[in-house]
Amino acid sequence: MDLTDQPTALLPGDVRMPLLGFGTWQATGQAGYEAVLAALDTGYRHLDTATMYGNEREVGRAVQESGLRREDVFITTKLPPDRVGRERQTLEASLEALGVEYVDLWLIHWPPSSPGDSIPLWRELLAARDGNLARAVGVSNYSTAEIDELIQSTEENPAVNQIKWSPALYDRQRHAEHRDRGVVLEGYSPFKTSDLSDPVLTRIAAAHDASPAQVVLRWHIDHEIVVIPKSVTPERITANFDVFHFSLTAEEMRDIDALGEV
Repeated sequence: MDLTDQPTALLPGDVRMPLLGFGTWQATGQAGYEAVLAALDTGYRHLDTATMYGNEREVGRAVQESGLRREDVFITTKLPPDRVGRERQTLEASLEALGVEYVDLWLIHWPPSSPGDSIPLWRELLAARDGNLARAVGVSNYSTAEIDELIQSTEENPAVNQIKWSPALYDRQRHAEHRDRGVVLEGYSPFKTSDLSDPVLTRIAAAHDASPAQVVLRWHIDHEIVVIPKSVTPERITANFDVFHFSLTAEEMRDIDALGEV
């Protein structure tokens, strides 16, 4: 399955972001490299890393050795917020480690501890985008109010906000706030906060000959929410990608949404 065959979210600048990505947090060293290579072999075309993960070199090596063209892999990395004043230097180090000339998405990993740093930090990301070092820029772990501050100060919306998300955390209002601002919602830790033995998930999984974990991923995709499951186990990596043979009904989506609205 090529990048063009996968469901994507459209970011500013006509950038297409696959809705299903591969998370690499804690995937380091040789095991991390092998996991990323397995993910690319499986069909993933979206990789999520960060300066803080300490694995950009392994991720880049896997991309280069996969035989795929650079433009066929969507790469995200993230800037630690304590790098205020060293943003460009940090991104250049990421690009060097990844072995690429640009990333597809560069995020502020979480809001800086000093609120006064937020706007200057965001302006540096915009400058990197305008300098073609990142195709799109956004944030991670930001509240709606913090996103609004960036938009009001610069008239530039973050393309993406990456936050912890799962059926149990479903918040209809938060989801709508992102949509209303043209910010793509990207969820991480989809399983950590999910009860995969929940009767709703097991019932829906049985109806589709799928696992509850696959239903959780499909729920994100059918909501057009980006999701980045992580695993270093080849079988799990494959299973997490095998979610394109079914979709959920409107009633099933409502039943899963309700898990977060209890």
